[in-house]
Amino acid sequence: MATGVPTGGTGLSDALTILGAAGIVIPAFARLKITPVIGFIVVGIIAGPYMLGALAPAHPWLHTFSISDPHSIEPFAELGIILLLFSAGLHISFRRLRSMKKAVFGVGSAELLGCAILITAGLLLTGSPIQSATALGLALALSSTALVLPITGVETPIGKAAFGMLLFEDLALVPMIFLIELIGGHADMNELLRTAILGVLVVAAMLAIGRFLLSGLFAQAARTKNPELFLAISLLTVILASLATGAVGLSPILGALIAGILIAETEYSAEVEAITAPLAGLALGIFLITVGMRIDLTALARDWPLILGAAIALMAVKALVTTALVRASGARVGVALEAGILMASPSETSLIVLSAAGTAGLLTATETGLWTTVTAIGLTVTPLLAAVGRRIGHRAESRASEPEEPISGAGRTVIFGFGRVGQMVADMLREHDRPYLAVDSDPDSVRRAGEKGYNILFGDVSRPELSDRLQLGHAAALVLTMDDPVLVVRVVQRVRGWVPELPIIARARDTAHAARLYKAGATDAVPETLEASLQLSEAVLVDTGLAMGPVIASIHEKRSQLRAKIMEEAELDAEPTLGRRRLRDAQPSAGSKRRTPAT
Repeated sequence: MATGVPTGGTGLSDALTILGAAGIVIPAFARLKITPVIGFIVVGIIAGPYMLGALAPAHPWLHTFSISDPHSIEPFAELGIILLLFSAGLHISFRRLRSMKKAVFGVGSAELLGCAILITAGLLLTGSPIQSATALGLALALSSTALVLPITGVETPIGKAAFGMLLFEDLALVPMIFLIELIGGHADMNELLRTAILGVLVVAAMLAIGRFLLSGLFAQAARTKNPELFLAISLLTVILASLATGAVGLSPILGALIAGILIAETEYSAEVEAITAPLAGLALGIFLITVGMRIDLTALARDWPLILGAAIALMAVKALVTTALVRASGARVGVALEAGILMASPSETSLIVLSAAGTAGLLTATETGLWTTVTAIGLTVTPLLAAVGRRIGHRAESRASEPEEPISGAGRTVIFGFGRVGQMVADMLREHDRPYLAVDSDPDSVRRAGEKGYNILFGDVSRPELSDRLQLGHAAALVLTMDDPVLVVRVVQRVRGWVPELPIIARARDTAHAARLYKAGATDAVPETLEASLQLSEAVLVDTGLAMGPVIASIHEKRSQLRAKIMEEAELDAEPTLGRRRLRDAQPSAGSKRRTPAT
C-alpha cells in the first residue's frame, strides 16, 4: 500500500524551501542585473512565517513552499553565519591578528562601549527601565559580521577598519549574554569564570591540534588529487571547531572563525578558499533569506512610524560614534565615513542577545518583537548603507584632497581614470618625456600611484567643476580610460561643448560604444576588444597553417568593415583609425584638420 510522506512543517521541507528560494533568486536577479541580496530578503519575506507561512494552516499545500514556525529558521541562520565566518577566517593570519591588537581591543572596545552607552542613554530618556535599556544597548551596539565582511573584504582599508571592531564584538558576545543573564538573576560570576577558563583551554587546544594536523591532512588530500576530500576536511574542521566552542559556552561563530584562521596558516589555504567559495555564496543567501523571514509585515504596517524612527535613530548614533573613532585612530576621512555608515546597522548576533534578554525576563514579548523587526530592517538596508557610505566617503576624499591652488593641465595630457589602461598611457607618455596629469576617484589607487612617482591627483571626473580647475582648454589632450561607458560619453559631450579643438582620445567598450563616442565629439575612440580580437584571430589562422598574406588581407578587410560600420552609426565624414595608425597617418599635412562628426 502506497503511503504519502508528509513534508509540511518538517526540517526537510524547511530546507527545501530555503535552498529552492536560493536557487531561484541567484539566476533570476543575475539576469535582471540586480544584487541578489535584495532578492534573498524579499523571498524570505514571502516564504516566511508572516506571509505564506501564516496562510499554510488554511491552505495545507502551502507547507511545501513556506515556513510557518519562526523558530524553525534559526538553525539555517546559524549555519549561514558559521559558513560566512569560516570564509572570512580564510583571509586572516595570526601575524595579522597580532598586528591588529590596537584595532581590536582599542577601537573595537571603544566602539562597542560607546554605542552601547549612547543607545542605553537614549532608551532611558524614553522611559525604559534601566535593565531593559542596558540589554537593548548591548544588543543593538553590535554590527553585522556576516554582511559587512563580504561587502568590504578584509584587505581593503574599509575592511581592515571594520574587521577589528567586528572581531572584538564576536569575542564580547558570550560575556554580554552572561551579563544579561546576571542582570536577570539567571547566572552567577562563577559560571562566567568557568566558561572563560574552559574557553581559553579549548581555543588553545584547537590552535595546537590544528597546527599539527591540518597540514598533514591537506597534504594527503593533495596527493589524492581529489577536491572533494579538500571540501570534506574543511567542513569537518569548521563543524568540529564550532561544536567545541559551543560546548563550553562560547559562540559557535568564534569556532568557525578560528577554523578559517587555522586553515589560512597552511599552504593549502588558496585551494580551500577556491573549493569552498560556492558554499560561502550559498551561506550568505541562506542567512539573508532567514533575515527576510523575521520581518513581520503586519507589525511593520501597524507600527511603521515607531519602527522606522527607531531604526533611523539607532543607525545615526552608531554611524556617528564609529566614524569618530575610526577617524581618531588615524584613518582618512573617507575611510572613516564609509566604515561608520556601513557599520551602522545592527547584527545577526543582535538577534541572539535579544532572545537571551527576553528569556531572562528583561524584555517583554512585544519589545523583543519590535527590536527584532528593527534589527531585520537594519540588516536589509546594509547593502544600501554600503553604497551610500562609499559615495559619501569618495566625496569627502575629493574635498579633502582638493589643492588650495588650482592644479593646471595646461600644456599637459590629462588622463581621466588610472587603472591599468590609464597607467599604461602614463608610462608611454613618461617614456617619451611628454608631460601629463592623471586624475582618479579611487583614493587608494591615487595613494599607490603617488607612492610610485606618478603625477596624479584625486578627483571625481563626473563633476563639471573639475574640468574648470584643470583648465582643460589649455591642455595638450584629454584621455578617457574609465571603465564606465555612460560616464565616458557624458564627459566627451561636456568637454567637447566647452573646448571644441581639444583632442579627446577615449577608451571604448566595443564598436557600438566607439560610434557613440565619435558622435559625442571624440577625436579618437579605441575599442578595447577590437584589436585584441583581430590579433588573436591572426595568430590562430597563421598557427593553423594559413599563409600570412591572405590572413593579413582578411584582417585588413574586417577592420575596414568595422570602420565603415562606425562611420555609418556615428555619421562621420572621415574614416576612423580605430586606434591603428599607420606611418603615413602620422605625417602632418598642411590642410589636415581634426575629424568631426557630421552635423
